[in-house]
Amino acid sequence: MKTTSLEIRKRIATLFFIFVAVICLLAGRFFWLQVVRGDELAERALDNRMREITLKAKRGTIFDRNGRELAISVSTDSVYAVPAQIEKSKKEREVAQKLAEVLNMDEKEIYDRITRQVSFIWIKRQVDLETSQKLRELDLEGIGLLEESRRFYPKGTLASHVLGISGIDNTGLDGLDLYYDQLIGGTDGKIVIEHDAVGREIPEATHRYIPPVDGSSVVLTIDETIQYILERELDKAVEQRQPKAACGIVMDPKTGEILALASRPNFDPNRYNDYPAGNRRNFAVHDAYEPGSTMKIVTAAAAMEEDVVKASDRFHCPGSIKVANRRISCAGGTSHGSMDFTEVVEHSCNVGFINTGLKLGLEKYYRYLNAFGFGQKTGIDLPGEARGIIVPQSRATQIDLATMSFGQANAVTPIQLITAACTIANGGTFMKPHLLKEVIAPDGKVKETVTPTKVRQVLSKETAKELCLILEGVVKNGSGRNAHIEGYRVAGKTGTAQKIAPGGGYMSNEYVASFLGFAPADNPRLVCLIVIDAPKGYPYYGGWVAAPVFREVMADSLRYLEVPRSEMSQEDSHQKKTVAVPDVINLPLDEAVQNLRKVGLKAEVQGDGNLVWGQVPKANTRVDQNSRVIVYLSPVEETEGSGQVTLPDLEGKSMKEVARILSQLGLHLSPDGHGLAFKQSPAAGTRVPVGSTIKVSFQPLE
Repeated sequence: MKTTSLEIRKRIATLFFIFVAVICLLAGRFFWLQVVRGDELAERALDNRMREITLKAKRGTIFDRNGRELAISVSTDSVYAVPAQIEKSKKEREVAQKLAEVLNMDEKEIYDRITRQVSFIWIKRQVDLETSQKLRELDLEGIGLLEESRRFYPKGTLASHVLGISGIDNTGLDGLDLYYDQLIGGTDGKIVIEHDAVGREIPEATHRYIPPVDGSSVVLTIDETIQYILERELDKAVEQRQPKAACGIVMDPKTGEILALASRPNFDPNRYNDYPAGNRRNFAVHDAYEPGSTMKIVTAAAAMEEDVVKASDRFHCPGSIKVANRRISCAGGTSHGSMDFTEVVEHSCNVGFINTGLKLGLEKYYRYLNAFGFGQKTGIDLPGEARGIIVPQSRATQIDLATMSFGQANAVTPIQLITAACTIANGGTFMKPHLLKEVIAPDGKVKETVTPTKVRQVLSKETAKELCLILEGVVKNGSGRNAHIEGYRVAGKTGTAQKIAPGGGYMSNEYVASFLGFAPADNPRLVCLIVIDAPKGYPYYGGWVAAPVFREVMADSLRYLEVPRSEMSQEDSHQKKTVAVPDVINLPLDEAVQNLRKVGLKAEVQGDGNLVWGQVPKANTRVDQNSRVIVYLSPVEETEGSGQVTLPDLEGKSMKEVARILSQLGLHLSPDGHGLAFKQSPAAGTRVPVGSTIKVSFQPLE
């Protein structure tokens, strides 16, 4: 069939429109790719050609308050690979083998890394100088070295719980390195290099270098010397008593500055992976515990401020007290008898504090509990601070109030407790505890200075001063005698708290021993808290375990700070009234006891009968008022010439134990005070004649 010209024209027209449609589609696609998505696709194409290497910023230095370096950043090389270049060289096995030898790594692991379908991969971070030098000499295809910054702590374990740790990527993971990571860490930079399709660097291609911005340096309130003193004494206590944990804090009460803070167990932040993760737990900030008698300072402060009790108010302690359906005893069931409030504090009498707390009432007690900062964070600049555990006021009972008054029921953190003590030592003003003193910019200029923050006024200056003097008596006459520092007026409070059992109630064999104190008592320069968790051995009391640690820390710190020694006034030097022991030999027992009581002495009767045969000390000897005089009702053989014995160490033993030991050796006891023996004369190891009198001083258990 013959094709007409009309059909030909129709076919031509159809083809024309098809071509026009195709051209329009191509034009539209071109417009879509070049105009609408042009920038996006150009950026993606650039990304495919570019290799980006992050340059970590150098972390700022951490200094102590005197400019000594505690944490610095040092340069180190890290090994990386470009798999495309290694693949092109066809030497994957050879490269893996040589790297494994130099880097002391598994060859298969290295081979797997360098054959991955990625543009860049790390082989090993932060190698030593010798290793990086060997790699440079090998000059392996596709293997390179990149300079990075690594955190280094030049003092090793010193202040590790304060400084914290920094990870492989030079980021803070704990402590101040984490808390101030944004400030110390700086801003990372990067290098961007253009490569071809097989990963080769293109000569004279696009190269971009964005320099890192180094982090700011910080100056802490920590004093390296005081920190060393604290850690040295904590380590001694840990070695001797092998507790589960321990911590110590030294603060300046006037500013809230923390001069030293340490927890045990310890770790080296340079090798933190070599230690159990639990060693990094900061007991001083992270953990809450029932404080025991150290919490009595809060009860005393609140009661004195509210005029509920005066120092001269009289109390009677029969050894226990019944509150609701529960009977609560003093430490060791000791009956303290009649005493004023000052003596209640000195002897840490639970009965006296319970009566004081009940008289104060729940509403007022909780008001001061909150004012002293318990149950809330102090705001210290360390991560992970605990709030503590406070019995909710809405469901608190009279039994709760009674137990809270002497340090049970509530759980507090060490940092909360020492901050409360600083409030008393600072004239009743609550200061926020802090570790940061200054911020220094990378150019060396001071960028920020931290000023002390006054939070609130908790007590009047008069109440705080009076309580300081009462707490000084705890060290002079009470349970804190082991915290005495020659030449300084020391105030403080012991604490021995039973630990809560996992299933409820209290453990019978584990205690938390603590001592909280400050010096000089009349113008406090330092406040120190020592907490020893579950010390082994006996005695386990705060006055025996924690007070000696406090004494050594404070004595060396005060001398280091050149704090002047106290000039004891005439009134202070004669504060303990002395009396002459009356002659009671050959008197009937009742009359002898009465004569001793008239001059303020106590009688301790030994033997059987009703007539006094002998006495220790001898008549007309001058002794401290309230001392004990042993009255013998049966003959005492004077056998001084019959031989000699070696005097044993009586420290930490009860009066009954001391009397039994000396009696078995043929020696006589001259006691002073009550509780556990803490001083003896002559000293242990001395050879003395049989029949000699040994003077032993005792101090209260709590």
